[in-house]
Amino acid sequence: MIELQNVAYSYGGGELFSDLSLSLPPGSFHFLTGPSGAGKTTLLKLCYAELKPTAGRVEIFGEDVRGMSRDRVALARRRIGVVHQDCQFLDHLPLAENVALPLTVSGRSDAGTDLEDLLAWVGLSRQANQLPPELSGGERQRAALARAVISSPEIVLADEPTGNIDWDMSQRLLALLVELNRMGKSVLVATHDLQLIRAAKAQVQARVLRLKGRQLVTAGADL
Repeated sequence: MIELQNVAYSYGGGELFSDLSLSLPPGSFHFLTGPSGAGKTTLLKLCYAELKPTAGRVEIFGEDVRGMSRDRVALARRRIGVVHQDCQFLDHLPLAENVALPLTVSGRSDAGTDLEDLLAWVGLSRQANQLPPELSGGERQRAALARAVISSPEIVLADEPTGNIDWDMSQRLLALLVELNRMGKSVLVATHDLQLIRAAKAQVQARVLRLKGRQLVTAGADL
């Protein structure tokens, strides 16, 4: 579904990655960890074609991103749900409309009951008419997940989804991600929270990858 082959990426005159390879097959669950500045966010952006590699090959659903037109990239991204680290919303729109934005932008009007079910799934039915500034950090993170999956993507990429919420809410968000994986979706979570990864091991068979020294390596048993 997403394949990185011998990828390098340079930024600000320096090489962030070198000879990096990654495969996200259908139904897989991956954690991506590493120190701040190692390039976790950049790697996710390569996975959904926000960035292009300076060397190597990135394939999304069998297509090389270098040869994809802007329209083809846009179509591919509809099959990928992204939970961004900063959880940006339109503050003048109620929560329900913010969550439905991907459908609105793509010209679809089939939210309806699906939107209601989705808000119930993330536990935000009562907050549907609230504005984003009125939401707690945990509510915003669950809203971001709902928005990422409203188009029924095949892959979910989450960038530090539990970075600004407490442990109980982190566990709740993890349970939602695990449930998505059990529904057959591929999941890649970038996180520095090793406690979260340890907790996940009891719930899902996940591969843990670490960015270290410009390379992507399988994390050891010390996690």
